[in-house]
Amino acid sequence: MGDQKESLRKITHTLAVKNEEISNFVCTLKQSLENLEANSNRVQEDLESEFSSLHAVLDEMKENMVTRIKQERASRTYELQSQLSACSKALESSEELLELANQTLCSSGTDGFTQAAKDIKDSVTMAPAFRLSLKTKASDNMSHLMVDFSQEREMLKGLKFLPVPATPEIQVSECQVCDNTVTVVWTLPEHDSKIDHYILEHRRTNHEGPPRIREEYPWMVVEGIRETEVMLTGLRFDTRYMTFRVRACNKAVAGEFSEPVTIETHAFIFKLDSSSAHQNLKVEELSVEWDSSGGKVQEIRKEKNRTSSPMHSPARSALMSPKRAPTARPGRDRFTAESYTVLADTFIDAGQHYWEVKFDKESKAFAVGIALRSLGRFDQLGKSSASWCIHLNNWLQQSLTAKHNNKARTLDCPIPNSIGVYVNYEEGVLSFYTAKAKQLMHTFRAKFQQPVIPAFMVWNGSFSVVTGLQVPSVVQSGQRKNSGTSSSNASLT
Repeated sequence: MGDQKESLRKITHTLAVKNEEISNFVCTLKQSLENLEANSNRVQEDLESEFSSLHAVLDEMKENMVTRIKQERASRTYELQSQLSACSKALESSEELLELANQTLCSSGTDGFTQAAKDIKDSVTMAPAFRLSLKTKASDNMSHLMVDFSQEREMLKGLKFLPVPATPEIQVSECQVCDNTVTVVWTLPEHDSKIDHYILEHRRTNHEGPPRIREEYPWMVVEGIRETEVMLTGLRFDTRYMTFRVRACNKAVAGEFSEPVTIETHAFIFKLDSSSAHQNLKVEELSVEWDSSGGKVQEIRKEKNRTSSPMHSPARSALMSPKRAPTARPGRDRFTAESYTVLADTFIDAGQHYWEVKFDKESKAFAVGIALRSLGRFDQLGKSSASWCIHLNNWLQQSLTAKHNNKARTLDCPIPNSIGVYVNYEEGVLSFYTAKAKQLMHTFRAKFQQPVIPAFMVWNGSFSVVTGLQVPSVVQSGQRKNSGTSSSNASLT
């Protein structure tokens, strides 16, 4: 009976997985139909726009060329009409002189003939007809403004849809994930000299395999890539995977996206557990701020149900040192008394992990490290065998110390703005680094008999945590060099 139930459970699980795959595929098909409609309308609108632009160019060219013909005709008409007017006047003057000369010749009288002949001769010499050029100033030939569109006509007949660039293929074996940087490499089926650039899209996801229609995170776009690879830097790996796809583009059209490739982006991800925090700590997901009024609010609520006394009055509480704040807590697992501590919500029981914390250097006290599950509600970080930390003290004089099991070692190094924490669970290594330069500050060596958890403490200050980070390669390299060597901090382990 039990075997049959187990077999039925497996069959049911397989069917449920298949149903989910089919459901995702149905969503994909529906999305493809919607995309097809939208894309076909878009390319049709683009085509009509291109032809409208072409018509506009032709109309503009026609208007310019017609204007040129009209201007040429007007200019030549003016020249010819001016020349015609001058010739007409000269001809009229010549005819008058000719008639006068004939009349003089036909005259029978001799009186005045000599003077008349001399006047006519002088008039003929000065006549406009002898100063005219009998060559036309403007040609009536307009053939230089003729056009031949036979070549352009053939070019227009040759218009066709541009060839779509081939679909790239992402080479998973050549892609690299390191130091919160991803290098994506792809190839084309064949060389295409018309490729202008590539477009890469990536999306965070917690699902392995092909992308789903309904994803929590959107596609992020990287444009203008000129090579067949790209390096994405400064990433936060707060999901288990990243999905990538790429397409090629020429001057006018983009090709199809490559098959999506999902790459694992392993990193340590956690948030701060507000339910574990001291009541004076105001906790967001990854940041903490000291709140001196946190304990007073709880105390005031309790005072409503009992007789006031000088020792428990809100006024007295306001004057007390933060180390002596009221200890009443709403939750059994909250840190209390002088343990201004908050834990992460994720344990470490295997592997290598890294995170960073940026803190206010003016905090009266701050600590970062790890703790065992057995850390008590009243325990302060570094003051029990269940916790290891680096502690900053600004209360009376500034000091930076490494603490464990109530033993401390002063660190001779500048106080950084942020600290990187490295844990190798199997090797029992806890190292602290300056986050920016990755310079080693201190290393604890221990044998972790149970899971550990990131732990933080702050008094009169604030800090924020950066998670989703991979172990930096420079840290891994340094750890390998120091592997097997004796710890200089053995007294604290």
